[in-house]
Amino acid sequence: MLEKITGIEKRYEELNRLLMEVGDDYQRAAEINMERVDLEPIMTRAYQYRQALVQLEEARSLLDSEDNELRQLAQSEVETLEQSIEKLEKEIKGLLLPQDPRDRRNVILEIRAGTGGDEAALFAADLFRMYSRYAERQGWEIEVLSLNEIGIGGIKEIIFLVKGRGAYSRLKYESGVHRVQRIPLTEAQGRIHTSTATVAVLAEVDDVEIKIPESDIRIDVYKSAGAGGQNVQKNATAVRITHLPSGIVVQCQDERSQLQNKLRAMSILRARLYAIEEEKQRSAIEQTRRSQVGSGERSEKIRTYNYPQSRVTDHRLNLSSYNLPAVMDGEIDIFIDELATRDELERMAAVGIEA
Repeated sequence: MLEKITGIEKRYEELNRLLMEVGDDYQRAAEINMERVDLEPIMTRAYQYRQALVQLEEARSLLDSEDNELRQLAQSEVETLEQSIEKLEKEIKGLLLPQDPRDRRNVILEIRAGTGGDEAALFAADLFRMYSRYAERQGWEIEVLSLNEIGIGGIKEIIFLVKGRGAYSRLKYESGVHRVQRIPLTEAQGRIHTSTATVAVLAEVDDVEIKIPESDIRIDVYKSAGAGGQNVQKNATAVRITHLPSGIVVQCQDERSQLQNKLRAMSILRARLYAIEEEKQRSAIEQTRRSQVGSGERSEKIRTYNYPQSRVTDHRLNLSSYNLPAVMDGEIDIFIDELATRDELERMAAVGIEA
C-alpha cells in the first residue's frame, strides 16, 4: 500500500511542477490540472493513512508501560487506530481503481413507456419527475431534448440531458426496465395493474470523439406539432436523422429552430453510437455486469415500484425501500450507493485487489 501511495505522491508533485512550467498553453494546463484534481482525494487519504500509521506505532510503544492506566489507554488507542487504518486502506484501494472515463460526463437519459398502455405512459412521467427531483437534490440541471406526451399527462418517450459533475457516475446504474404495480385511476374494479417503462442512460459525447460522415446519415425535416395538434409550426423545423449503417433514428421537434433541433438530434445520435462502440469493446465480465434495456416486457426488470405495499425493490440487489413516496420524490441514493459499492468490489476483484 505504501509503495503505491509513494508512486502517486511523486506523480502529484510532478504535476504541480508541470503546472508551474506550462506557461500560456492553457489547454495543456487544463489537462494537467484535471489529472491533479483527480489525484487529490487519494492524496488526502494517503496523508491520513501515514498519520494513522505513525500514531499506531506510538500507541504500541506504550503497551509495555509499567503504568496500568497508560497501558489501557494505549490499548484502546491501538484498537481505534487499527480500525481507522483498515477503513482508510479500503478507501484508498477503491480510489486506486481505474476510473470509468465517462463518469465525469453529463448524461443523456431516455425514458420510454413499455407494456401497459396509458398507465405505462403515466409511469414514464412519474420516473421523469423522480429523476428530475434527484437531479435537483444533486445540484444538476435538466434540459429536455425530445418529448412525446399523451393527453392525460403521460409520456410515451422523453429524452433529456442531465448536466452536472459526476452525473453519469451516479445515474449509469439506472439503465433497464422499471416495473410498476398499482391500481390505475381508470380501474373501476380496483384491480392492480402491472406496467413497465424502459430507461437508457448514455454518456454525452463530444463531436471530436465520434465522427459521423455526412454520407452515413439522412436528414429529413418536417413540420412539428404539439399534443392534440396544437402549436403547429408553419415552417419545417422538426428534424429526423437516420444513421444508415446502424438504422438508428433520432428525431427532435421541441426547438423553434431547425438548426437547434438538428444539433440536439446529432448529440443524441453520437451518444447512442458511442454507447454501442463501448459495449463492443467491453470484456465478457463487463457485459454480464451491465444490464441492457431489453424489450420492455414485464419479465425483464431491474426495479419494481409496488404502490399498494409502498415498496420499491431493486432486483439486482434484492434490496427494498418501504418509503415509496420518498423514492418517487428523488430519494434513490439507497439503491445507487449500494450498486456503486457492489460495482467497486467487482472491479477490485477483476484487477486482483482484495477488499
